[in-house]
Amino acid sequence: MGDAATLPARLLAESGGAPVALGVDFPLGLPRAYVARHLLGRVRDFPDFLQNIGEFPEFFEVNQSLATVAPGRPFYPARGRRGMTRAAHAAALGLASAADLSRACDRAAAERPAGAPLFWTLGANQSGKAAIDAWRALLVAPHPALRLWPFAGPLLRLLAPGRVVIAETYPAEALRQLGIGRFGSKRRQGDRAALAGALLRALGGLEAFATPALAASIADGFGADPAGEDRFDCLLGVLSVLGVLAGRRPDAPPPDPWLTTWEGWVLGQTAAPRAVTPGAVHAA
Repeated sequence: MGDAATLPARLLAESGGAPVALGVDFPLGLPRAYVARHLLGRVRDFPDFLQNIGEFPEFFEVNQSLATVAPGRPFYPARGRRGMTRAAHAAALGLASAADLSRACDRAAAERPAGAPLFWTLGANQSGKAAIDAWRALLVAPHPALRLWPFAGPLLRLLAPGRVVIAETYPAEALRQLGIGRFGSKRRQGDRAALAGALLRALGGLEAFATPALAASIADGFGADPAGEDRFDCLLGVLSVLGVLAGRRPDAPPPDPWLTTWEGWVLGQTAAPRAVTPGAVHAA
């Protein structure tokens, strides 16, 4: 994507000043249990937190051990060690259980598995390091044209000329939105290629059509190199955004004020998260 600082301006130049809807595959928001314990009364909401991140100078530093985990330095672990658990991570942050590390949209739904908690930085499906890089590069000192969904309002209302609206997408969720169930592993080129027909039908159903280069990439399973999985995920994110723009999916989260002030939501998601153990998430 090049220099993150110039990305919004480059997107607007490419669109000729028309609104830009940018789907991103990294978390936008903070878990409500963490907010309820450590942030309420200090900052107004998630965008305000980003603008006041200077109050937490170590926030983006990943902890080597639980000994240094703190509310102002929540990301963990820098590397894997025997015996480490998310429950211990939650306890180090003063939270009741591992469930408290997750936002509502991180939890499993009937249509898809759970995503990793925001502050966890270990494993193939972790999203903590992506959040660190993206928030620091793009959101802490945002371009004046940027708006964050859903904190600034419903997506369609935010799309005005000269604006770039950033919304969180999730490839596993996008597959379900497209009606594509389990298909093997997205890490295997052959499994990705087997979805070519379904992806092209999904594009056509949204009145969007692949360029010859994209059609060839879809048919090829997005290439044999390790980045093929990333290209596959990118297309799923685009299709998720297009589904909302076409009115096929809602452009706002469920009516829960936590989602529009602190936690955020996955664009187009309609399935409710599965319930957690009673008492696992702090009330506020």
